[in-house]
Amino acid sequence: MAHAQDIRIARPAFGAWLRESAQTIRAQFAQRRLYRKTLAELQALDNRDLADIGLNRSMIRRVAHEAAYGK
Repeated sequence: MAHAQDIRIARPAFGAWLRESAQTIRAQFAQRRLYRKTLAELQALDNRDLADIGLNRSMIRRVAHEAAYGK
């Protein structure tokens, strides 16, 4: 006697996958925009203004990265 098996892998519909992918891409673009904006604003400050907020020039990229992406 022969046996037949039907094995299916459950996966989300293509439309759901596409929506999730689009949301992820939008979120990544938003993070990148925030990083670039923060970086530009901090770089526009002079050394005295940076010192007033407790930063120096070598810290600008790290602070902008933390602002956009977290630690």
